Amino acid sequence: MTRISIFTAAAGCLAALVPPAAAQTTDQPTQDWAVHGQASFVVQGVGGFAAPYSGANSLAPHQVRETGDVTAFIGARPWAGAEIWANPEMDQGFGLSDTLGIAGFPSAEAYKVGRANPYFRLQRLFIRQTIGLGGAREAMAPGANQLGGMRDTDRIVITAGKFGVDDVFDTNAYAHDPRGDFLNWSAVSAGTFDYAADAWGYSTGAAVELYRGAWAVRLGAFNLSKVPNGETLERDFSQYQIDAEIEHRHAIAGHPGAVRVTLFRNHGRFSRFDEALALAQATGAAIDPALTRRPMTRLGVHFNLEQELAGDLGLFARAGIADGAIEPYDFTDIDRTAQIGAVLRGARWRRQNDRIGLALIANGISAEHRRFLDAGGIGVLVGDGRLPHAGAERIAELFYAARLTPALEATIDAQHIANPGYNRDRGPVNVLALRLHAAF
Repeated sequence: MTRISIFTAAAGCLAALVPPAAAQTTDQPTQDWAVHGQASFVVQGVGGFAAPYSGANSLAPHQVRETGDVTAFIGARPWAGAEIWANPEMDQGFGLSDTLGIAGFPSAEAYKVGRANPYFRLQRLFIRQTIGLGGAREAMAPGANQLGGMRDTDRIVITAGKFGVDDVFDTNAYAHDPRGDFLNWSAVSAGTFDYAADAWGYSTGAAVELYRGAWAVRLGAFNLSKVPNGETLERDFSQYQIDAEIEHRHAIAGHPGAVRVTLFRNHGRFSRFDEALALAQATGAAIDPALTRRPMTRLGVHFNLEQELAGDLGLFARAGIADGAIEPYDFTDIDRTAQIGAVLRGARWRRQNDRIGLALIANGISAEHRRFLDAGGIGVLVGDGRLPHAGAERIAELFYAARLTPALEATIDAQHIANPGYNRDRGPVNVLALRLHAAF
C-alpha cells in the first residue's frame, strides 16, 4: 500500500468518527485552505580556542559556516475538523565542522546533512483531525501548519503522517523555535529527548492528544531511522519510539504557564557502551558500536516548564535524564540535562516586537559514555579521540531579535560553551551568529 493510499484510508476512518458539525460561531472565520512561507539564513562563526588534540567528531577553531532554508506551508480542510498539510523545503549549507564537536550544538538550523548546493526535501506531509468534546470555544489564529477557525477547548487531536515529534511533544512558548528564538539544539528541545527522526529532524508516525480542562495527555508512535543518526527512516515500525506526555496549564496571578512531563521509549538495534568497549579491547580493533548492536530498549524522561512572569517577560526551564549505558539513537550525545532561561519583549524600550533571550544549559553524560569516548568512540555529534579530563558541557546563549518589518526579523546570537564535547582539555568556545528570518 502506498503512503498516499494509507493517508486516504486513515482519512476515511477519521471522517466516520467525526460527529455532525455544531453551529459555528463567527469569532474566527474558518479557513478552508492556506499557503504560508518562510525563509531563514544563519551565518555562524567560531574563533580560536584551546584544542591540543582532535578526533573525527571534533569542532575545529577559526571557521565560519552558513545555512539557509526556504519552506512552503500548504494546507487544506477536506472536511470539518480536518487539515492536510505539506511542507516542501529547499535546504543548503553546513553547520560548523559539518555539525559536529558539541553535544549541545550551537545551531538547530544546521542539519546533520550539509550540502553546498540547494536541494529539495518534503519535510512534512500529514493529516490532523480535531474532534470536539465540548467545553468553551476558542479561536485558532491562522499560521504555518494551522488553519484559522474555532475549536472546543475539550477535544481530541489526531495527527498522522510525516512530521516532527517535537511538533507535538516538548513544546515551549519561549524556547522551541530555532528560526525565532534560541539556536542551540539543547534549548530547542530537552537534550536528553532522543526523539525519533531522520537526519533532518522528521519522522513518520502518529500522535493522539486529549485535552480536558487544564490537562492534556499525548501519546505517539514513530519510526526510528534505520541506523543510529541515519538519513533513512524505517517504514514498518521494526525500530520505533513510543512517546507519552502529560501537561497541566495554569495561571499564577493571572499569568499563564504550563508544566509538561515527557517520557520516551526507543526500541531498536542499539549498543551498550561497555559491550562495544569490551569487544574492542578483546580484539584489539577500533571501538565500533555497530558490532555489538542488538535489539534493546532505551528510556528517558524530562520535565518542561513555561511561565509568564509579566506581560512582556517569560521564564522557561527543562531537566531530563536518559539511559546513559546505551547509545543515543537519533538526536545527540546527552544523558543528563538542565536548563533555565527567560525571554523579554521590547515594550520597555518601545520596541514591542523585539525580543531578548538568555538561556543557561548544563549537559552531561554517564560514566559508561565517558569510558566509550575516552577509548576513541565516536558518538552522534561528539568524539575527540580521547577524553582524559571529562566535564559537563556548560552553555550560555544570549540573543536579540529585532523586527525590521512585519515580515522580516534579524537576530544577533552569542553562545559561550565550556568543555565542548565534555572535554576539559578543549575550549572554551565562543560562537557568534546572525540570523535573518522572513515569513508570511
